[in-house]
Amino acid sequence: MPEEESIDIKFRLYDGSDIGPFRYSSASTVDFLKQRVVSDWPKGKTVVPKGINEVKLISSGKILENSKTVGQCKTPFGEIAGGVIVMHVVVQPSLAKTKTGDALEFIPKFLVCYFCSIQQ
Repeated sequence: MPEEESIDIKFRLYDGSDIGPFRYSSASTVDFLKQRVVSDWPKGKTVVPKGINEVKLISSGKILENSKTVGQCKTPFGEIAGGVIVMHVVVQPSLAKTKTGDALEFIPKFLVCYFCSIQQ
């Protein structure tokens, strides 16, 4: 029986700080990764996800689907022997109506990392 591949992943937050790296099985789902990000979210951040539905993971410029596995999301140029894959984390709060019900809560259109810019 072949041994399952393990992949090191760290999650880069909006302010350039990281969660991880952690080692995951290539069979782990994106949904599982999101649960880990939410549970390990650093204290004291101005933006805090309330659940996994508010979190998007981006790898190699693509938003990852919850049902995909880490192995399916991996790109060939992301494979560096002994390297760590970096996934960007975008928190997109649910659109919540204000008390009047007329206006929507403000959500920024640009999230900036120290290394790249992600436009929604």
